Amino acid sequence: MASAVITAGIVYTLQKGGLTLVPEGGDFAHVNWWSVPVYVVTLIGMSYFRAVRWRFLLRSFADVPRRRVLAVSWIGFAAILLMPFRIGEIVRPYMLREKGKISMSSATGTVMAERVVDGLYLSIVLALALIFVPTIQPLPEKVVGLPISVQQVRASGFVMLGIFTTAFVTIAVFYFARAWAHKMTLAVFGLVSKRLAEKLAGIAEKLAAGLHFLGRGRDAGGFLAETTAYWFLNALGMWILAWGCGVAHADGSPITFPEACALMGMLGCTILIPGPPGLLGVFQAGIYAGMTMYFPTSVVTGAGAAFVFLLYAIQLVWTILSGGFFLGDKSLRTALTHTPGLGGESEPPPSMLESRRPPSIDAAANG
Repeated sequence: MASAVITAGIVYTLQKGGLTLVPEGGDFAHVNWWSVPVYVVTLIGMSYFRAVRWRFLLRSFADVPRRRVLAVSWIGFAAILLMPFRIGEIVRPYMLREKGKISMSSATGTVMAERVVDGLYLSIVLALALIFVPTIQPLPEKVVGLPISVQQVRASGFVMLGIFTTAFVTIAVFYFARAWAHKMTLAVFGLVSKRLAEKLAGIAEKLAAGLHFLGRGRDAGGFLAETTAYWFLNALGMWILAWGCGVAHADGSPITFPEACALMGMLGCTILIPGPPGLLGVFQAGIYAGMTMYFPTSVVTGAGAAFVFLLYAIQLVWTILSGGFFLGDKSLRTALTHTPGLGGESEPPPSMLESRRPPSIDAAANG
């Protein structure tokens, strides 16, 4: 119910501001349709690296075959997209757990760590773009279609950087100096509530468990390299599709790659926040907020609307099809059925976890 209310509210706000989820036919008049299959190629590559990089985080306690990591991840990404409030984040660790080898908590810890690293990566990219990429002058007072000021949008980018930097530093301290960090947490938060302090320390320790890859140079290098490939292909694909849709400046010059990075950063930080199924409305709001800083209103509501629609529709269809493909794979289905964690004799599925659920901070996105 809550997700439906959020979706309805965002869609209503966009429509009231002159934007629609499905643009008018004229907005597609100047689309170079060759850009769509080219974008799909970058999307497939991006989705591949987004999925398989997880194996580096898992290697500290299990060596999982790449194909299995890919299959479980693509199914998990579909769950994240289709389930509200990022509840689908729990699907990957639940599918991968294996009695005596991969525990639910250890797998969940790696997902938590992945989200924090992605959030930090994206917020750094966004902050750099906000500092160095020229915007239109003067900046509009409000985001096109939304009752939010552009200055608030820019400020939110730096706030996200602060949040994810703090989160990463905190779990890194718990990883490298766990005893000291635990003691300090009890000393500080114990003044308010000892129970709260113990709970916060426990959460941080679970997050820190996902950072074991930092102590293994090969795994750390591999994870960071594939994370870079993932986000680079994401930005490249968005740049190509936006260019193909005719997103351009007032002087007619097309969107630049740094501007595409800014749009990716804004979108990524937006959809890391828990939202409704399909990220409907949240996805669109993030892109429109980014485009308002760099392009005239006429472009945002015209070619920009076509770009947002195609970007969302293609990602939605691909995510569902790729996850469905592996769900329909008989050999994988058999393997999952016989995995101890899924056969009914192991720990029961979490009740969408108060204590284990990954924090709402990320992905995707696909973006």
